[in-house]
Formats: sequence, C-alpha cells, structure tokens
Amino acid sequence: MSPITVNARISPRGGLDVLSRSEVSRLRDASKGGLHELLRRCALAVLTSGSTSDDPRAALERYPEFEIEVQQQDRGVRLELRHAPAQAFVDGKIIAGVAELLFAVVRDIAYVSTEVQSSGRFNLEDTQDITNAVFEILRNARVLRPHVEPNLVVCWGGHSIARHEYEYTKHVGYELGLRDIDICTGCGPGAMKGPMKGAAVGHAKQRRRENRYIGITEPGIIAAESPNPIVNHLVIMPDIEKRLEAFVRVGHGIIVFPGGVGTAEEILYLLGILLHPDNAHLPFPVVFTGPKESAAYFEQIDQFLRLTLGESAAERYKIIVDDPREVARYMERGLSKVREHRLDTKDAFFFNWALRIQPEFQHPFAPTHENMAGLKLHRDQPAHQLAADLRRAFSGIVAGNVKEEGMRAIEQFGPYVIDGEAEIMRALDALLRAFVEQRRMKMSGDYKPCYRVG
Repeated sequence: MSPITVNARISPRGGLDVLSRSEVSRLRDASKGGLHELLRRCALAVLTSGSTSDDPRAALERYPEFEIEVQQQDRGVRLELRHAPAQAFVDGKIIAGVAELLFAVVRDIAYVSTEVQSSGRFNLEDTQDITNAVFEILRNARVLRPHVEPNLVVCWGGHSIARHEYEYTKHVGYELGLRDIDICTGCGPGAMKGPMKGAAVGHAKQRRRENRYIGITEPGIIAAESPNPIVNHLVIMPDIEKRLEAFVRVGHGIIVFPGGVGTAEEILYLLGILLHPDNAHLPFPVVFTGPKESAAYFEQIDQFLRLTLGESAAERYKIIVDDPREVARYMERGLSKVREHRLDTKDAFFFNWALRIQPEFQHPFAPTHENMAGLKLHRDQPAHQLAADLRRAFSGIVAGNVKEEGMRAIEQFGPYVIDGEAEIMRALDALLRAFVEQRRMKMSGDYKPCYRVG
C-alpha cells in the first residue's frame, strides 16, 4: 500500500536569513557536485520524524517520488514540497516544529557549502580554522547565546535502547529541567529523545521559557536517526568530526546513557581529548548513568576504558547507577566549577575555546576497508592517540551499520577487518558482541555484523 503524501508550499517562520540566488541555484542543482540530493535526503528525514527505522535508505524507498524545491522570491525563499509524508501535516498544514527544522536543513546545507567549503575562508586542514568553522556554523544556527550562565548539558546514548532505559533518560532529563538546565543531544530517538522530553516537563513546572533542546547531527546520520519532535534547534554539521567537536565546544558537561558503537565512539572521542596534557586542568563534568539493570553495561565499558586508556581515563568520568536526582546534582555542581573557571580564564560561556583538540580528532576519517585495517590499536603510544584510533574503529562500524555509503561498501566487499594488540582485540570483540546480544546495534530487523576482529 502506497503511503499517503501531501503537496505543499511553505515559507520560513524566522531563523533563516535570505539566501542569495547563487545559494538557491546550488541547492536546486541535481547534477554532480550539487546539493539537491543532500537537501532531499535531509529534508525527508525531518519530515519522517519519529520513524522506527534506522536504515538510511528506508525513507527514500518508501517515498521515492518525494521532491523539494527551493524557490527564490523577492522577500526571501519558499519551499515547494511534492509527495511529502502526510505525517508531517495536520489538516493539510505542516506542523510548525517540522517547518522550523526543515528550514534549518536549508540554512545549514547552504551555509556550509557557500561559507565554509567553497569560500576559501577556511583551511580545513588547519586545526584552528576547523574550530573557527565549527564556531561559525553554530553561530549561524543561532545556538550560541552570550550572557547566559553555563547550563547546557550534552546527553549521549543509543537510539536503540530498552524501554526501561528510555524511561530512565526521561527521569534524568526531568531532574535537569527542574534545575534550569538545557539539553543538547544527537537529535534522534531513544536516549537522544528521552532527556529532552523529561526536561520539557521540568522546565514547564518551573514556568521556564526560552528553553533550548538542541539537536546536532550530520548528513550521514540524519537519515537513520531523524530528529525527534522535542528538538527546537537543529544543526547539521558537515561531518562526524565537526559534529563531535560541536558537542564538546558548546556543551558545559556530558551525560552518557547506555548505547552502542556510536556511544562508544563519542566516549572515546571525549576521553581522548580530556586525556591530552593541555586539557588536564579544564573542568568538564562527565557522568555515565543508567537504571540498575544497566549496571553491567557500564562495568564492561569501564573495564574496556581502563584496559585500553589506563586508570587516568577513569578519573575523568563518574558512574552513577539508578539515581537521576544525584546525576542532576552532580552535574549542577560541575557546571558551577565550569562557570568559575571560565570567569577566571576569561573564556566564553557559550563556546569552549580553551579546549585543545588534536588534528587526529578533527580530520574526517574515511571508513574504507583499507583504512579500518590500518588502525594502530596498541598501547605503546600515548593514551589520547590510542583513543583517536579506537574512536575511528567505532566510527567505521557506525558507518557500516547506518550510513548509506558504509552499508554499500560492506555489501560490496564484506565486513571490515579490525586488527591490533591481542588483549585489546579480545576486549573489543567482547564489547561488540555484548552490544549485539543486547540489541544495541539496530532498532528493527536482524543485525548482521559489519566487522570482523582479526
């Protein structure tokens, strides 16, 4: 049975600057090098918000005739949608939140293409220029707010989690909301939706307005993890590395809920940065938390991190099990230390300029079979460098699981082969097998591993 679709023309409700005719032309360009297909894919992800599929090809296969056209007008731009999913509309009118996110897609794709990638203003091989580009994308998206106390907590965790784990993320979000803390996540379902939903209730009880529920994603992920309905600020970064940098630059603390390989990638990215000697003095509260049923999950993560990165890595995070209130209190205390440090060092509240991020955490990693086989996974190197390659290993598995390009490579050449120090490989294999057994790799259908440990 064919899905119900709608044709519509919509105008922005604010939050989108006027686009030049050149930008509109690039967005409409369906030829090689154009942005049309990228725009179409990201727009469809927004219009199918709430989807239970994590196959990036599913929405396009379900709505093959969907089209989006950016039209230039004297007063700005207008979007024409054809054969759009009916779930994004109520009585023929597009849902206001969906419309806002749709224009955020247009805004970010146009800005990244014209002002970051094609303008010549940034040398994207240079560490400082990469950080400047991340800053400008976030500023253009209007998520950087000066004169606001440090109160933005990033929540990481899996899109495929058990119901009791999801309920727990809502309870934590509720406790954060009662304490006037805003939420930033990867924008998708599961542990990315729960904290926002809980915080919305907490904020409502406190009669708090101007709440921020920021979702930061990238083109390779958004189709598999479409924005959840609570997100009111969507930002599409150009790649996973800039997405991760955006999280740690804009957030004042991080809470990690149970998840799969994507969550492990995020943990390794964060610890790899915090373990660099230049960042040893920076306050940055990090909590791993879940319900009592998830205690074993965090024990295994903790053991893996201590084995690979050493005891110093464990000093950078706190594990709190089955206590949402204590998680919020711990984070609130940590945010106070962040505030004091930023005041002492005259660093901005809204962007963590002082954090040192090494090039290996900034340069995009192409998860080809050759690159995955060439990772240096051994302990005779500084911990932050090992963390960088472990992060790349998990990034490659994420690509093989949910990114269209990675899935095609696996279908064509077979599973990735990951090799390294024997003890690390045994621990890595055990961790990945546990993720599969606990169904943390996929929301629907049977999971077929996209990797093989050598």
